Amino acid sequence: MQRVVGEGYDVVVVGGGHAGIEAAVAAARLGARVALAIPNPETIGVMPCNPAIGGPGKSQLVFEVHALGGAMATLADATAIHGRTLNASKGPAVQSLRVQNERDGYAAAARALVESTAGLSVVRGEVAALEVASGGRTAAQRITGVRFSDGRTLAADAVVLCAGTFLRGVVWYGRKQRDAGRQGEPPARHLSHSLIATGHRLSRFKTGTPPRVRADSVAFDELEVVPAEAPAVSFSGTPGPRVTESPTWLTRTTAETHALIRDHLGESAMYGGDIAGAGPRYCPSIEDKVVRFADKDHHLLFVEPDGIDTSEVYLQGFSSSLPPAIQERMVRTLPGFARATIQRYAYAVEYDALDPSQLDVTLMSRVVAGLFSAGQINGTSGYEEAAAQGLLAGVNAARWVEGAERVTIRRDEGYLGVLVDDLVRWGVGEPYRMLTSRNEYRLLHRQDNADARLTGHGHAWGLVGSERLAAVGASAARVAAEVARLGAVRGDGERATTLLCRPGASYDAVIGRVGAPAVTLSPEERRRVEIEVRYASYIERSAKQLAGRSQFERLGLEGVAFERVASLSAEGRQALERAAPATVGAAQRVRGVRDSDVAALLVHLKSRGAVSRETAGP
Repeated sequence: MQRVVGEGYDVVVVGGGHAGIEAAVAAARLGARVALAIPNPETIGVMPCNPAIGGPGKSQLVFEVHALGGAMATLADATAIHGRTLNASKGPAVQSLRVQNERDGYAAAARALVESTAGLSVVRGEVAALEVASGGRTAAQRITGVRFSDGRTLAADAVVLCAGTFLRGVVWYGRKQRDAGRQGEPPARHLSHSLIATGHRLSRFKTGTPPRVRADSVAFDELEVVPAEAPAVSFSGTPGPRVTESPTWLTRTTAETHALIRDHLGESAMYGGDIAGAGPRYCPSIEDKVVRFADKDHHLLFVEPDGIDTSEVYLQGFSSSLPPAIQERMVRTLPGFARATIQRYAYAVEYDALDPSQLDVTLMSRVVAGLFSAGQINGTSGYEEAAAQGLLAGVNAARWVEGAERVTIRRDEGYLGVLVDDLVRWGVGEPYRMLTSRNEYRLLHRQDNADARLTGHGHAWGLVGSERLAAVGASAARVAAEVARLGAVRGDGERATTLLCRPGASYDAVIGRVGAPAVTLSPEERRRVEIEVRYASYIERSAKQLAGRSQFERLGLEGVAFERVASLSAEGRQALERAAPATVGAAQRVRGVRDSDVAALLVHLKSRGAVSRETAGP
């Protein structure tokens, strides 16, 4: 195969969404000559759904991407117009940062990053096929490059597919369809055929997006205001200049909304039987919500701006595939939207996804050596999941070209490890969304300690400099020293750690009684001290539980009635009942059983006296 004249590349990244950006930038920073292939470079970094980053389970991924040397956190902070911590009243394991972004500003910043990265070129065109040869290092086939729909070819030793929802994409407005990867953009028409021809299995998935409403047609005074958090919050440690500039708002569906939807379900592409693809369970359409939760008289909706100066607001939680005329009526049943004008209608998109169980934990195909994939093509949903995969795939593509050992993050090391393990161990039957409940060690994998956990990996991979690594190490040392000091000093006859564990206590109040440390801690470090002290016994227990996983093979499940095991997911219970595993170790390997289900089994066995407290966890 001939290269494009004058061009020579080590890695070709296909697609310029969040996965493609991370993959291309990471591979180039590691010294690879990278081509980012995309039909329209102006769509790099476009946010086709809500222009927001973070949320439960997702913010942890963003913090981890940042710790490993990725770009998303910096891009999100630089373009944030609203930020707040979700689940702030709950424990640190589930607290999550979420920022609303300037939609156009994020795309502009992402494109500027791509275009300014040394060794990275943007090549315009639709990738139509994979070029492969026999005799791979780890498979019978190996990648040699890609071919565009116009016949051009790019030779490369590694290819990263980040095609999003574009593979044979079909967009639905009611029961009318057109070929598209998302609103206004054509699909990838041919690449699915090439994947199938090389021996890959594909699934058909569906997702959707809500309508965008003209901001000047909304009665904001009728909505509940959700102010930005102050002081300003950030993923990267540097809050953006506008992160407290805009509020968001809340509205809700009404009985009239629900009646209108029920009356027109047959006009929905999904309920009319036109869409065969599986939809996202944890991000359902408004039709799904009304049908599945028929006892609910309303559903909360978040009204979120697409930017400070843009003319649209986004109705988070109101995704639909009903016809535009019905959408107009539905929107006007919402408080504050009686005179609303829809600027862009909601739609559903159906697309092909690669079965990720055909990948290894480095996100390289087991079928074609040198072929990597990341993002929604792997059956996931969400910007954050895509970025995390893209970073890992890009790093490994560059290492593959160099002949270096590929890397991964293990399940016991963080959310990225959970994500990859879930995908490659079980595959997916529906679009996968990261949730804190998927991570059985979420108390150990908090967003506040992502730097301490993973910056060393980022440095070893070559994406994090020595100066930043030293700063993270020094911060961790200050936190550890202060935790130890508080365990030794007393105030009013009690240890400082005891005082800090009392309801309503704060670090600042405690050091007011026992004295401040020699070195002043940052607000983030003070917060981490509070967490480490207050949750010390749980953290220690989780660590012991992690170390005790080798005992699983000896823990029998004879006589266990899975329907009586508390906290088992519905999928896990069904899978266990079908497979009837003899031990916890065997249960862990059953397709469809999450590690959180294994944790639930351990707690159940502990209640029966069949396993130690340390192994079962809190």
